[in-house]
Amino acid sequence: MPASLHDDDRDAAHFPGLSRIGALLADAGRAAMLWALMDGSARPAGELTLIAGLSPSAASGHLARLTEGGLLTLEVRGRHRYYRIATPEVAAAIEALANLAQASAPQRAVPQPARTVPLDMRYARTCYDHMAGELAVRVFDHLIARDWLVDRGSDVEATEAGAEMLARWGIDVKTQRTRRRRFACTCLDWSERRAHLGGALGAALLQSWTALGCIEHAGKPRVLRVTPKGRQYFDELLNA
Repeated sequence: MPASLHDDDRDAAHFPGLSRIGALLADAGRAAMLWALMDGSARPAGELTLIAGLSPSAASGHLARLTEGGLLTLEVRGRHRYYRIATPEVAAAIEALANLAQASAPQRAVPQPARTVPLDMRYARTCYDHMAGELAVRVFDHLIARDWLVDRGSDVEATEAGAEMLARWGIDVKTQRTRRRRFACTCLDWSERRAHLGGALGAALLQSWTALGCIEHAGKPRVLRVTPKGRQYFDELLNA
């Protein structure tokens, strides 16, 4: 390739926007902001500034770049500015990069479940808008084993029996298919190193479990608490 090509030309010659996204993620402060928003929340600029350990002026510049780059979306509430992950696809990409970072860490030839993750976060947490962690992986494995879901690589499909079971949980499969996102997909869990369920169906399940009082948000970011009702619910589900 001619040495005279500008950065934009080199970018377009490979995959449009790839190096631009990589540059946005390369800064440690911006990465910290993005990771803090992986619980699906919208956070004020001041809170993200503290999380990233930056000055207000530097944080403002970083947030502007992330918003202009399509990774964050801005919500103005009165005098306050709140930021959140722009789309489920952005969240999925960040989670995938977290998996890649962990798998490629030095002295780890074979990826293993992360034992250094705090137990409460490892057991149940949010992955943007769906559940991740040990419990989420076990539930996904069970749904596959019962032939309620079918794993087709990165995509997941619900069987007829699965659609009937989901309907009992208040989830209409046809409605979830109309969402402006993938219906269901595998999402590699960065602590368990195995797949949990993502996509519109994964989000609907977390909403259903929360509405039933089985899952609630804990005081810690991203950590989910399984209630006593939830422990009984999941024990019955996984032993059915």
